Amino acid sequence: MNLFTDGFTEAIELLLKGDDSVYSAIFATLSVSSLALLISLIIGLPLGFILGYYSFRGKVILRTIVDTLLALPTVVIGLILYTVLSKNGVFGEFDLLFTLKAIVIGQVILSLPIIIALTAAQVESVDKRLYTSLKGLGAKPIQILNATLIEARFGIMTAAITAYGRIITEIGISMMVGGNIKYHTRTVTTAIALETGKGEFVTGLALGLVLFCLALMVNIALSVLKRKWAQ
Repeated sequence: MNLFTDGFTEAIELLLKGDDSVYSAIFATLSVSSLALLISLIIGLPLGFILGYYSFRGKVILRTIVDTLLALPTVVIGLILYTVLSKNGVFGEFDLLFTLKAIVIGQVILSLPIIIALTAAQVESVDKRLYTSLKGLGAKPIQILNATLIEARFGIMTAAITAYGRIITEIGISMMVGGNIKYHTRTVTTAIALETGKGEFVTGLALGLVLFCLALMVNIALSVLKRKWAQ
């Protein structure tokens, strides 16, 4: 119990005294995760709509692949990205390795299957009479997409929360392609791994509590937004 209480106390102290390394890790975590989620939503929502709305050859196979990617380990994504972004890799000339951009790319790959799969499931659950009515009114595909996303907005919000929770707590991608560089690419999760690796369990626990609070605040904000949409 002392370890937990000491960790909680140190977490409060780290935040109150404005520790530069802690706030740098928090900023890096929030910035890359938020950007990755935004990109995933922009790409994933239309793809999820297509997968859930249209019938086409190979749909079952594609759906199976997307569902399989939901369980893709973060270290595997990190390893693949490291290979293609390294100097001898396909995209080595862009010097993306050990940058926040590389972490964003990895987190997009991680969260995209979640957005696509859950959006497709929501689209399939929408009352089919909506589609019939829209088609009868001569709605264009983009109008059907917009109407469907509005109708399934609560499920899509759940998809966004699920994806954000997955990427904000990942460590494999951030460690392998970010490099855990202090004040540059170090995130809260990689900082936790570093501190516990050095035997600083109290500091690691403190950072873990900070990460928990970040995830909690994000979920509360999204829940408030969801309630407002329901009114």
